[in-house]
Amino acid sequence: MLEERGTVVDHTTIFRWVLRFSPLLMEALRKRKAPVGGRWRMDETYILVKGQDRYLYRAVDKNGDTVDFLLTGRRDRAAARRFLEQATKLAGEPSLINIDKSGANKAGIEDFNNDQGCEIEVRQCKYLNNIVEQDHRNIKRRTRSMLGFKSFWTARVVLAGIELVHMIRKGQLTSKKTKLVASPAAQFYQLAA
Repeated sequence: MLEERGTVVDHTTIFRWVLRFSPLLMEALRKRKAPVGGRWRMDETYILVKGQDRYLYRAVDKNGDTVDFLLTGRRDRAAARRFLEQATKLAGEPSLINIDKSGANKAGIEDFNNDQGCEIEVRQCKYLNNIVEQDHRNIKRRTRSMLGFKSFWTARVVLAGIELVHMIRKGQLTSKKTKLVASPAAQFYQLAA
């Protein structure tokens, strides 16, 4: 977009903008994000950080809208529970979560249910999780050309920026004045203002 307007900017400058402004824009989006449905699909995918696999937990509702995401160092019960706690603070408790055959995710959800006194139903069926699996493609497509990240912090911030743009493209930003979904550029300008 900058090149079309005759502005020459180095890729390092854009990377610095991403590191500086992604957390601020993400915070603004979370305040104005449209509510999500009560039936979630939860899964994790791997991201390369310093040559090692790290895990990006993600959840989408049955319509494909992103609920939340969390980058963790491990794929275990504690990570699944931490992700679920973060997601429920943001979007409320779901009535049902579809997961694949991951035992860690099931254990994390059961721990959350026991400690919080919730009754979130867990359904383990890999075919019902296709919505979130397909949603991972956007993240993988963007990160594949990066050949991994150098630090965990950088990965977390850049992935937040990628998720932010993905949510804007899905139309998850609500307008307080109208119910109409604006173009992605207009939604971005609303956030930045």
